[in-house]
Amino acid sequence: MAEASGGALAAYRALLGAQARAQTAYRTSFAIDLVGNVGSTVLDVLTVLVIFGVTRELGGFTLRETLVIVGLSACAFAVADLLVGNIERLPGYVRTGLFDAVLVRPLGALPQLLLMDLPLRKVSRAVFGLAVLVVAVGSAGVEWTPARALLVVLAPLAGVVFFGSVFVATATVSFWWVDSGQLANSVTYGGRDFTSYPVTVFESWFRALFAYGLGFAFVSYHPALTLLGRADPLGLPAWVGWAAPAVALVAAVGAAAAWRTGVRHYRSTGS
Repeated sequence: MAEASGGALAAYRALLGAQARAQTAYRTSFAIDLVGNVGSTVLDVLTVLVIFGVTRELGGFTLRETLVIVGLSACAFAVADLLVGNIERLPGYVRTGLFDAVLVRPLGALPQLLLMDLPLRKVSRAVFGLAVLVVAVGSAGVEWTPARALLVVLAPLAGVVFFGSVFVATATVSFWWVDSGQLANSVTYGGRDFTSYPVTVFESWFRALFAYGLGFAFVSYHPALTLLGRADPLGLPAWVGWAAPAVALVAAVGAAAAWRTGVRHYRSTGS
């Protein structure tokens, strides 16, 4: 049992090593990719700054408070996109039958897919997202306590698990509907955009669907309220700010169940 586990880990390390060597073979190109991949997170921050150029508050939140929300969202999404985002290639594997080759190997299908095309160029985006979070909480005047210090670590990690689960769950739809890419993007990248702003700026029905129906409010909005020591304008109790790990766990369990069901449903290309 231990030998089999060790063999699998060695195989995964070999896959990761091969990807690293292939992607860094042309160092100048890789360096340019690293710089270019920071762009989307930079735009998220700039968008917020532009909005606050014409208003002093957004949904009842100041610029510094909003940047804490942006930082939590950017950090969580960037790391999840680095580690899990390439699952978006699954429709192509299903359409062409390459998923068959993944299934016949004596390794887990999902870890293989994640390691086969791991986009190391996105490391810069994850680092920048973390930097945004550090600067945001540092400038927001947070009154630090041991509990808040713990939360500022737990919340981004829970956000990574949550966004990673969303990536996997939406990609799994391709086992039934191969051309589901736009639907998946509307949830994953739409969710990222949603979590970059206070949920109070959205209409009540949209907020109910995305914030609480799908759980996106627990990625950044509620943890930010707890870090800032603010009561929720929508009236939810303070303990909700600590619900992010539980929500992420539910999302992970749901994504795992969807993945297992999808793999069992798969009947090779042309089916």
